[in-house]
Amino acid sequence: MPLPFTTDDTALLAETLHEVVGAGATPGGLVVCGTVGGDRHVLAAGTVAPELGDLTPTEHTTYDIASLTKVVATWPLVGATLASGLLDLDAPVRDALPPMYGEAPSAEATIRQLLAHTSGLRASTRLDLYRGADAPLHELMCREPLEDLPGTHRYINRGYILLGLALAHVHGRRLEESADDLWRSLGMSSTTYGPVTRTPQVAPTEQRIPGIPRIWGTAHDDNAALMGGVAGHAGVFSSGADLATYAERLLTAQTIDASDLGEWLRYSFVPQALIEPGLERGLSWILAFGGRIAYHHGFTGTSLYLAPETGRYLVICTNAVYHGSARTRIAPLRALALKTISTD
Repeated sequence: MPLPFTTDDTALLAETLHEVVGAGATPGGLVVCGTVGGDRHVLAAGTVAPELGDLTPTEHTTYDIASLTKVVATWPLVGATLASGLLDLDAPVRDALPPMYGEAPSAEATIRQLLAHTSGLRASTRLDLYRGADAPLHELMCREPLEDLPGTHRYINRGYILLGLALAHVHGRRLEESADDLWRSLGMSSTTYGPVTRTPQVAPTEQRIPGIPRIWGTAHDDNAALMGGVAGHAGVFSSGADLATYAERLLTAQTIDASDLGEWLRYSFVPQALIEPGLERGLSWILAFGGRIAYHHGFTGTSLYLAPETGRYLVICTNAVYHGSARTRIAPLRALALKTISTD
């Protein structure tokens, strides 16, 4: 039986959410916590954005989920593609990309290494530096030299950009088309790659330069924006309700169903590399508490936590990047979320 969140759990989460909003960490946001059994609590605070007045965020407010794209789009699509035999987890990504000419050292990274951030690829990714180049993006990226020895853990966005390009190539269709099919099959009706229409139900993000329009409905990530908003590492927009549905489907697949998705989730909980004492990297996911908890963050101020043993999940949706760096500003809320979901 899943372990429900207690009244004390939800009260403390709500209090901390209101505190970070009151401290100016984010205009507002919400926490959704629930279980595989369908028990769901939605906690909201603040506003969607100052320019929208007193409009309070709801579970249907759309947020740029940034790097949650890695575990909401790329990771499940890679799992489904592996199950269909179109990808080999331990084959070089070169095998899943269009032909390349000349030396391409970064093309030797395996699908497993790209997922686990152990590829050794160059960490800095500036797609704007490729403007005017005479080769396709995948080839330009693969020509880059390695920066670390393969097996070294380092969080690298370019690995997921390559995975997104590989998925598009092996399926012979655009990444967003495969992702849309996946999300619809899981009942995630409001999850999509951007751009999305600027409405009061879409949370704006950062204003890069005073006097110019704030980013609103387009990808906050520069590299994803250069790719038209569709990339393997960022670019997805979603809501608290959809992310909760996704978490419920993942936990159901692992604990109840004998589906490919459940098998993929179980396999992804096998540690691939040490991040720091107490934290390991699985396939995409960060693993904590001996692998009992898996989670991932998005740069804009989003997070998703899973606890398969207790059937619990927790979602954070904020646009904390509205005020600058989200990582430090909402750290207390993220720390409490991890502590709360680990309690059994």
